[in-house]
Amino acid sequence: MIHLKNNSEIEKMYYAGQIVKNTLFMLEEFIKPGITTIELDRMAEEFILKQKAKPGFKGLYDFPNTLCVSIDDEVVHGLPSNTELKEGQIVGIDVGSIYEGFYGDHAKTFKVGKVEESVEQLVETTEESLYKGIEQAIDGNTIGDIGYAIQTYCEQNSYSIV
Repeated sequence: MIHLKNNSEIEKMYYAGQIVKNTLFMLEEFIKPGITTIELDRMAEEFILKQKAKPGFKGLYDFPNTLCVSIDDEVVHGLPSNTELKEGQIVGIDVGSIYEGFYGDHAKTFKVGKVEESVEQLVETTEESLYKGIEQAIDGNTIGDIGYAIQTYCEQNSYSIV
């Protein structure tokens, strides 16, 4: 059975999403060579708690952190650590929040300083693939339609999907 949300529930869902969006925006200014991913994790947790929310991942299936952090070719859901970010890397950060029982979850890829042209192209292609997917998020389409648009665009640009 599908439970339709009322206006109050939709507002809470929206706020949970805004918390994680704002967490990622806040972290962006700190993503520089030399910072450790565990430092970013601590900052994110403090920020989320100040919003009267809870980190969505911490404790879920015994996950020990607030963020999932993946550097360069790590696929997804890496653990924050004392690893320092280096110039030229990319780092994927996934964050969730729970606000009054409603969940928000976003991920974003960040460039650490100046990156090589091939890395820049990867980031641009994956961002554009997001928009291709969003274009397919219309009434009557399925999640498969969204995924197909993303995959097709990436493969046309010589990338593959995990």
